[in-house]
Amino acid sequence: MAKNELFVKRVYEIVNELKIPLVDERVYEKADLMGKNALARVIFKFEEDESVIRGFLGLAEYFHTIIVKDDDEFYIPHSSILFKLVSD
Repeated sequence: MAKNELFVKRVYEIVNELKIPLVDERVYEKADLMGKNALARVIFKFEEDESVIRGFLGLAEYFHTIIVKDDDEFYIPHSSILFKLVSD
């Protein structure tokens, strides 16, 4: 399994464990996230430390919002901030 596949699989496992709503390609046809319109963009970079994933998903719990998956990246849209989780 490729590194990105393991990353995505692990995110899905933790999302299911924490029961956070996740919207992905199975639910929508196309997602357009307007990162350029956000006042702030915060990028979480996964480098084989699971705490980065858990910290990112903890924000979704804290803000009571959803996770949006686009390709192999995950987003939390909140107010004028866009949080993004990527694998290096």
